[in-house]
Amino acid sequence: MDIQKQKQLRRSRRRTGIRKRVQGTPGRPRLSIYKSLNHVYVQVIDDLAGTTLASASTRDKGFKADKTGNVAAAEAVGVAIAEKAKAAGVTAVTFDRAGFRYHGRVKALADAARKGGLQF
Repeated sequence: MDIQKQKQLRRSRRRTGIRKRVQGTPGRPRLSIYKSLNHVYVQVIDDLAGTTLASASTRDKGFKADKTGNVAAAEAVGVAIAEKAKAAGVTAVTFDRAGFRYHGRVKALADAARKGGLQF
């Protein structure tokens, strides 16, 4: 099996384990992230109702940054999701890192969301 398929399989297994433990409720929805090579996406999800309460990404129309796949862009998305979540009435969330390691862009987004007022 080649290296990329092994990485994908490992991330899939990590993601499954995380999703067994993390569930979004109306009182404490799930902050779910996805990062590709070029962009970062984040959603605040109520799993019981099956609805997305707020979302932000580097592909939003109002997003301004020179590059979209770096730590600075992830911090900007973290601040944006904190603002949108507070506007939707959400102050506390559970963090779903979706199988990604907690460092780099994932950590920068989480720290920026905390500074923006979200409680993990």
